[in-house]
Amino acid sequence: MEAVLFDMFGVVAMDQSPTVRATMVEYSGHDHDTFWAAYWAPRQDYDRGDLDGPAYWRAVGGLLGESFEPERIERLVALDLDSWSRLNEDSVALVTELSEAGVPLGLLSNIPPELAARFEERHSSVLDLFPTRGLSCRIGHAKPEAGAYRWCLERMGTPAGEVLFVDDNRTNVEAAGKLGLQGHVFTSAPELRRALGRD
Repeated sequence: MEAVLFDMFGVVAMDQSPTVRATMVEYSGHDHDTFWAAYWAPRQDYDRGDLDGPAYWRAVGGLLGESFEPERIERLVALDLDSWSRLNEDSVALVTELSEAGVPLGLLSNIPPELAARFEERHSSVLDLFPTRGLSCRIGHAKPEAGAYRWCLERMGTPAGEVLFVDDNRTNVEAAGKLGLQGHVFTSAPELRRALGRD
């Protein structure tokens, strides 16, 4: 392993806040399963940057059989951003150590435009740890699409076999493996630290 390519959410940042998730469901006025099925259906297009926040939530509303008014969309966008905004401080500490040790680092994140802007505003010091930043809404590819990994590999300038891809989603890790990257399914920062021999 020469370089490490990190996923953001579920690795460097936390998964969605359970509290905010519950608030989103309640605010939507729909039951849990119906809401989340509609939420995820157009998410790849949102992450890829094909949709902005209002267009995404109009699509979600359509799947729920209703038309969200602008005020409701604004609130849903805000809740969605809040749900994804927590860092995993243990992971950030590990990434910082790797950066200081001179390990080439990259970030490959499925992240929609509004959330990318928030992280750039609030967590620029963390993003700056990654010389290569593949934000899906900026590169036009979202995992597990092969183009997302290739975009990062080209800019990291490291052969695929020398790059360890770290993601909490096994499907994304398997997609990276098909392109020759090494893979690690993330479960915790201490476990990743042991895998990297840095415990």
